[in-house]
Amino acid sequence: MKRIFDFTLALAGIILSFPLWCALLLLIKIDDGGPIFYGQDRVGKDGIIFSSLKFRSMRVRAERESGPLQAQEDDERITGLGRIMRVTAMDELPQLWNIVTGEMSFVGPRALRPVEIDANEKEPRGIWEFEGYAERCKVMPGLTGIAQIVAPRDIPRNEKFRYDIWYIHNSSFFFDMWLVALSFLITFTGRWERRGDKLSRRVLSDLAKSI
Repeated sequence: MKRIFDFTLALAGIILSFPLWCALLLLIKIDDGGPIFYGQDRVGKDGIIFSSLKFRSMRVRAERESGPLQAQEDDERITGLGRIMRVTAMDELPQLWNIVTGEMSFVGPRALRPVEIDANEKEPRGIWEFEGYAERCKVMPGLTGIAQIVAPRDIPRNEKFRYDIWYIHNSSFFFDMWLVALSFLITFTGRWERRGDKLSRRVLSDLAKSI
């Protein structure tokens, strides 16, 4: 049921958002003339590496000096258009294709890079070094998930993994649909890049009762 839901919703999303894709293709090219799409290695189910597709929101060769560093508040690597795309998650629209092909799900632990500089650290670390890595690899990574919705933006990875492990042990089809609905709400209100709460206190309180 989950796979049917993922495939159907992702394919419908690609078809319905096609005009937006066309607009972003044009705007990105006009903005700085660089590549439109950005492919990045991510860790999928069973530790298999796949290429995660995104509309490019950072400057070309942005990580040449910073290394594999996740985006931060007021990140100078992000373009002006990129900031708009990131607060609404429009940069992640191409990942709908990753869902169609079965590399990702709509809901699950976030698809992470094999090696990245974690919050409050200066040197890159492999994802396998964090407790909970093996367990979160038992399911497909998601476009959205409990950690993406509830956890503060810049907390260390091992803290985010706690949310992922909870989800793996308590997930259900209807809970997934609820998280998708909340994700649409965050998208429409442009709150994906907020460092504080992305949802109202009441919604977070109801969600906390589930956790």
